[in-house]
Amino acid sequence: MITLLYAGLCTLLVIFLAVRVALWRFRSKIGIGDGGDRELLKRVRAHANAIENMPLALILLGGMELNGYSDNLIHGFGGVLMASRLAHAWGLSHSSGTSGGRFMGSLFTWTLMAAMALFAIWGFFSQYVTG
Repeated sequence: MITLLYAGLCTLLVIFLAVRVALWRFRSKIGIGDGGDRELLKRVRAHANAIENMPLALILLGGMELNGYSDNLIHGFGGVLMASRLAHAWGLSHSSGTSGGRFMGSLFTWTLMAAMALFAIWGFFSQYVTG
């Protein structure tokens, strides 16, 4: 199942981002919250944003795969998902303000999720309503 590849890659990214948070917490001796530490806040938000967006994207990707969409389409969406999440994490990790990586990562993630949602809705209606 192709989605498992992207779920695995997304999981590695989430673990990497979580380790960055944990290491900074240990180094800064901040157990809960961000303690006013701007670097910790950036790291926490990069991790949290991945957690907030990737599950729905992966559910949609898996649903598309189960609905029989082409392997190339699934790989295309999965590749864009990974690239956009990496860009967002990199952008947010380097700047708490606006950045190209953060902007492009968000834009492509949301556009991708909207497209997959439309494919999911179309797939439902084409199989169960008109079929």
